Amino acid sequence: MPATLYLTRGSGNSFKPALVLRQTGRSATLKFLDVLAGESRRPEFLAINPLGQVPYLVLEDGRGIGQSNAIAWWAAEGTPLMPADAVSRAQALQWMIFEQTALEPNISPARFFTHIVPAQREAHAADIPRWLEAGHRGLGVLEQHLTHRAFITDHGYSVADVAVYGYTHLAGEGGFDLERYPAVQAWMQRVRSTPGYTDIGELLAH
Repeated sequence: MPATLYLTRGSGNSFKPALVLRQTGRSATLKFLDVLAGESRRPEFLAINPLGQVPYLVLEDGRGIGQSNAIAWWAAEGTPLMPADAVSRAQALQWMIFEQTALEPNISPARFFTHIVPAQREAHAADIPRWLEAGHRGLGVLEQHLTHRAFITDHGYSVADVAVYGYTHLAGEGGFDLERYPAVQAWMQRVRSTPGYTDIGELLAH
């Protein structure tokens, strides 16, 4: 049996490993959980991943991998999306960690309470300016990095681009003005032009 990737629709974190699988041609059965309905907290899924988080990958031999960027890294191994030299691999890890510390923790909640569950936005009104400020700070660093390069690492398009793109391309839904970042916008267009690219709505629709 192929690997099984547990996902939730509309999630940038679910999108990242799913896109790497699509672009590398690696196979996995996609199983969608409705996180808002509590499906990731049900006993049958907690028996698979006690943290109750998605995405989560179960390999053919039963071993599991959690965290979106770790799953994406596994899926990129042995493919053109994995940088070939040690420096480029280290750069990829650097920017994947940056994504999880400077971008995702700010873009994701701002988007969640603005776009996914807007009825709860007022309850988090005090947090949103902080998320926007910190997120813009991270986007500014990304803008500077991409001003004179086509992709994240010296390798060219890689798993690092997918990881950073995952929530960056959704930032507008969280209230971030991406017009402030022309280099980021140009890079996002290059990502969308790569072979096998599929929009989040289509990729996570089935």
